[in-house]
Amino acid sequence: MKSITKKRTKALMIDFAISTAVTAGVEFLLRKKIKNEAFHALVTPTAVMWSLEYAQMRQCGQTIGYKTMGLALENEEGSELSSSQIIKRMAYRDTVSTFDYLKNRKSFEGEDGSVLPHDRYSGTAVREP
Repeated sequence: MKSITKKRTKALMIDFAISTAVTAGVEFLLRKKIKNEAFHALVTPTAVMWSLEYAQMRQCGQTIGYKTMGLALENEEGSELSSSQIIKRMAYRDTVSTFDYLKNRKSFEGEDGSVLPHDRYSGTAVREP
C-alpha cells in the first residue's frame, strides 16, 4: 500500500468515527418519529456521512480526517470542486469502487495512491499540499 493510500485510509477512519458520533445523536432525535429499524441501520448513517463529507468538501476541499492527515481533494483541472463531482465521488466510492478493488487489486491505486477509481470517475485527485 502506498503512502498516500495509507493516509487516505486513516483520514477515512477519522471521518467515519466523527460520522458515527453524529449519527448516534441524529438517531436519538429520530427514534421517536421513525420506528423502522432498517431506516436507522441503513439510511441514517449513510445520509449523515454523505452530508458531513459533502458540506466539508464543498466548503474547503477537505474533511476533518483529510485535514488531520495533511491531504486535500482537488479537481484534476485545478478549478474548484463542483457539487456533482463530490456527489459522484461519494456514490461511486460507496458502491462500485468495492467491485473495482475485488476485480483488479493491482491496478486499484493509480498515480502513487492519489487517484483511486472513484477519483478517476469524478475527475478528482488527492494531493499533499
